[in-house]
Amino acid sequence: MLFRVDASSSVSLAHQIATQVRASVTSGDLVPGERLPPARDLAQALRVNMHTVLRAYAELRDEGVIEMRQGRGAFVRQDANPGMIRVTELAAQLMQEARKLGMTPPEIAQLITRADTV
Repeated sequence: MLFRVDASSSVSLAHQIATQVRASVTSGDLVPGERLPPARDLAQALRVNMHTVLRAYAELRDEGVIEMRQGRGAFVRQDANPGMIRVTELAAQLMQEARKLGMTPPEIAQLITRADTV
């Protein structure tokens, strides 16, 4: 498992890590039940603060992608659904792009509803 971060990116380091974990689950490189690298080891390999990795892991936990077991590490959840992870990621990208264009959430929802009828 190879992760990289770009310190010059406008995207936070934690979000970059979380995105790469999601992509690995979606592609099948990480499978349900697989253990993620310990936060300390990953932070050292990426040359970032351990709390940055922990923020990424917390984001993934909150999304239901991983579970964190006290003293045992972080694991891909058994019920992690690669398709749902991908759709969620695409929805987040849509929201980000639409907000850049000044669209409101109701306008975005209307756009999605219209797209569903096409």
